[in-house]
Amino acid sequence: MVDRRPLLALIPIPFLVLAQAELLASVLSGGTGLLLLCLVIGARVLVWWLHREWSHRAAERTRTRLREAFLRSPGTKAGEVATLVTRGVHDVTPYVVGYLPMQVLAVVVPLAVVIRLAFADLTAAVTILVTLPLIPVFGALVGAHTRERTARQWDALATLGGHFLDVVKGIGTLRAFGRAEAQSAMVRKLAAQHMTETMSALRVAFLSAFVLELVATMSVALVAVPVGLRLLDGGVPLHTALLVLFLAPEAFLPLRAAGAQYHASAQGREVLAKVPARKDITGLAPPDLAHAEIVFDNVSVRSLKDFSLRIRPGERIALVGPSGAGKSTVLGLLLGFVRPDDGRVLVGGVDLREIDRKLWLEALSWVPQRPMLVPAALSSGEQQRVALANALNRQEAGLFLLDEPTAHLDAETETLVLQATRDFTRGRTAVIVAHRPALLGEVDRVVRV
Repeated sequence: MVDRRPLLALIPIPFLVLAQAELLASVLSGGTGLLLLCLVIGARVLVWWLHREWSHRAAERTRTRLREAFLRSPGTKAGEVATLVTRGVHDVTPYVVGYLPMQVLAVVVPLAVVIRLAFADLTAAVTILVTLPLIPVFGALVGAHTRERTARQWDALATLGGHFLDVVKGIGTLRAFGRAEAQSAMVRKLAAQHMTETMSALRVAFLSAFVLELVATMSVALVAVPVGLRLLDGGVPLHTALLVLFLAPEAFLPLRAAGAQYHASAQGREVLAKVPARKDITGLAPPDLAHAEIVFDNVSVRSLKDFSLRIRPGERIALVGPSGAGKSTVLGLLLGFVRPDDGRVLVGGVDLREIDRKLWLEALSWVPQRPMLVPAALSSGEQQRVALANALNRQEAGLFLLDEPTAHLDAETETLVLQATRDFTRGRTAVIVAHRPALLGEVDRVVRV
């Protein structure tokens, strides 16, 4: 899911770090190479700039893939999806641009420094080798607390976003029944909870950054102080002492940066952890719906409990029942938008969860109860007619799903729609959520939910 190609631009960095330290030590100890040193510094800046440019482009590609994955993810609450595709995907940028590169450099740069110093000053190389693990050890200790608090922060944000979306969608109903103020108070409560979790995560991040900086500074001091004393005693040449002093911070710098980026990318990692498994995105080709039987095998989800239904190929059925009984949930199960808590939905003997969702949606035609079309200037009845026309135009569809198709229509238009629906569904499997009696005469069987 994450584009890692920009990491290839980091390959020259370890060599440029060693070359810069070597040339700088040579120049300061009275040698030559000032022009070459300037070229190496310029090359290091150029490589890092190219890497940042490529990383930001990779982050944009990653955000696009994540949005597609989240929007196609079945069984995810609308509020959580809205939060993921807006705020969530942008939180992945620090992970791609900052944390991943630092992870790579935190391995290759210290290794290159230790190998080089092993030939120049073995004592300094051993000291760095011994103190280097202190940073990841302390980082792992504080990282456990960071993960926990970041997870709580993200859950609070998702809850807040989902509840706010529900309130906005139902604001008219809430005002009509005098519940708007109560829901406003709930939104304020959830916002305060999110603020509390955010401040808790920030406190841990700041404290852990201080701990890592302290450990890194002490580790560099353990290398620099002995080298300085040995230089005063004449036990080490000036060039070697300068080389050690320049390379020691370079060995710890990527680890310190990785620790800092770990906290900056914490929310991005939480978002990536919510990416649906690949099997939710790709899978088997759907069976031929002209010959495939659809079976609900003791399905339980939401208001449906142990729901079983067998739909023969080409059969047209109507779902009836009181509001909230689960009629629209049955359509959601067939669309793949809802996943069963228990039981299975089988199509031609194949579990619907194993069928490629994109190909499955291409094999059916669906009209929701409240179509949302652009422009919004259309009336409810006009939107319903346009949605029906689009659905009836899908001649290749083998399964027809209708959720109150004649809602918002006058009697004359309803008669025309029923005639068109009758002609279109002949020989096709159709599942219709029906309240109006006129629809019941157009089906082969009525199922009470």
